[in-house]
Amino acid sequence: MAATTTQPMGSLPSGLGICTTAPDIFYLPELISGGLVWILVASTHVAPPNPLAWVMFVSVFCFVVTFLWLIVFAAGAHKSCSGWAAADFAYHGLAAFFYLSAGVDLAFITFLQEVKSTNLVEFRIYQTDIAAVVFAFLATLLYFLHAILSAIRWKHF
Repeated sequence: MAATTTQPMGSLPSGLGICTTAPDIFYLPELISGGLVWILVASTHVAPPNPLAWVMFVSVFCFVVTFLWLIVFAAGAHKSCSGWAAADFAYHGLAAFFYLSAGVDLAFITFLQEVKSTNLVEFRIYQTDIAAVVFAFLATLLYFLHAILSAIRWKHF
């Protein structure tokens, strides 16, 4: 009879366990969608720099912190102190709020720059901005789901 190793909802995983637990399985999709927002916004012409600077800050900040968070969990450094479940919930909730605000800013700027001409270059930039908006809202959804599942894990911790 084969033994199965399942982690209870209240425990924090480490090593490859982060690839199999409910909230932590979102790390890679969060990194991919956030990285795509970063790349897509950086590759377009920055017409109003201030709102797009906020989008760039959010995408770079969340990408770096999520990557560091992934490394901490994979290395098992979170086992040495308590409070990681609460910190996991707090960070992912904050990241979801940041990405929601950045996605709304990006969608508004993209809406204002709607292309009405037949210029192919402007149309490509507009399509890139639309893709960035889609990935910003996808990142918002992923961070929100991660925050909800982290809150459930924190409650059971």
